[in-house]
Amino acid sequence: MTTDSLPAPEPGLLLRLTGPLQSWGLHSHFSERDTAAFPTRSGVIGLLASALGRRRDQPIDDLTGLRLTVRTDRPGVLLRDLHTVGGGLPAKATVTTAEGKKRPGDTGTLLTHRHYLADAAFTVALTTPGATAGDRALLGLCAEALRAPRWSLHLGRRSCPPEGPVLIGRSDDALHHLLHLPLAARQARTTEPAGKPVEFLADRPLTHLPAPAHMTTGTDEDGSHPSSELNDQPVSYHPIRRPYRARPLYRRTLLLPHDQCAGLGVHQLRALRQYLDTRLDTTEGGRR
Repeated sequence: MTTDSLPAPEPGLLLRLTGPLQSWGLHSHFSERDTAAFPTRSGVIGLLASALGRRRDQPIDDLTGLRLTVRTDRPGVLLRDLHTVGGGLPAKATVTTAEGKKRPGDTGTLLTHRHYLADAAFTVALTTPGATAGDRALLGLCAEALRAPRWSLHLGRRSCPPEGPVLIGRSDDALHHLLHLPLAARQARTTEPAGKPVEFLADRPLTHLPAPAHMTTGTDEDGSHPSSELNDQPVSYHPIRRPYRARPLYRRTLLLPHDQCAGLGVHQLRALRQYLDTRLDTTEGGRR
């Protein structure tokens, strides 16, 4: 892809979703609480709604119009945790059944299995479908809310807080920076000359990424066709009725330069700070 054929810049927000544990539920039901291998639309939009201080019964139509593109810096490790509820308590203090009764004897203890991603790191671009005054106002509102959230933020589940500030910055060319921001990953001891394979996931064809030719893998898998379908497009977060719609999932692997791997912890944060100071205008947004 030549420079002249690169997609038009898209305004948006850049987020850093990193923490000891993350859990982005997809099919969670009763005692089995699963996690997707990446941040879901419902989880990220819920994070924005929490930052804005919206109640569960308030509309989220403006937020569901945002486009989501995820870069997998570190996929993390799948962790399964066993939870017990009601054990060792007198009958009157155990879990109440659907009929309003108490569980007798050994059945008073409930077992649940909860899945997490441990030590995972993702960089996310939330972009608008247009560049109208309303689109920019929404981005500004969300950016301010993420800087000073009304309610606490979490990575999919309340027990999974982020390790630091979520908002990286606002840009008029968010997808360009999604490709070039330092990776929260160690450099491999043996490196392939072509670059480090990094997976991108989105809710639309990944041909919209402004990837130069040297980042492509040379295969036919350019993310132009959906790889699967997810039921994670939220309609409402109402505590009683919480419907979701299906949406396509697109995947694409790009080869990013090995020197873009900035390491872990403070090393990656320093590289990120240097990038922000020299290449991303975090006050007004935009590409330098």
